[in-house]
Amino acid sequence: MELTTKVPPLSPPQNFSFGSDGSLQDALAATEAAEAARKRAEDIEAGRVQLNGRELFEREPWVFDDSRFE
Repeated sequence: MELTTKVPPLSPPQNFSFGSDGSLQDALAATEAAEAARKRAEDIEAGRVQLNGRELFEREPWVFDDSRFE
């Protein structure tokens, strides 16, 4: 007795967004980063957060000027 089973051919995937998933994630990450930067800038303007060294140098470079001690 010989048993044969026919396997149906594989159908192509219906969701063709495999290539765009990475770009979608990149876009979401960029959006979240931009939102975080905007909130940080608002908090700095309002004085709610302490500045890090780079932000302090960009906003008040005179703090790092040692010429007044010469």
